[in-house]
Amino acid sequence: MTLHRVDEAWTRRAACRGPEAGLFYPPAVTEPRAEREARERRAKAICAVCPVREPCLAVALDTREPHGIWGGMNEAERQALLEPRAG
Repeated sequence: MTLHRVDEAWTRRAACRGPEAGLFYPPAVTEPRAEREARERRAKAICAVCPVREPCLAVALDTREPHGIWGGMNEAERQALLEPRAG
């Protein structure tokens, strides 16, 4: 049994579902910085209009998700948001 149970019902309403889901995670091979930034901008634009952006970000922060765009934030942005809480 897990200590943290995530209610995933919100995921069915997520704007990231569908053909552009790949934008939210880096490819298996290293991508050039400009390509990464462009991919992340496109993913974040989808997040900006997503009806479940807040619960998505909350899950990523609670689980310390190490990869991808969640709730409109990339890994580094989420880590920076968590750092003040660590103290």
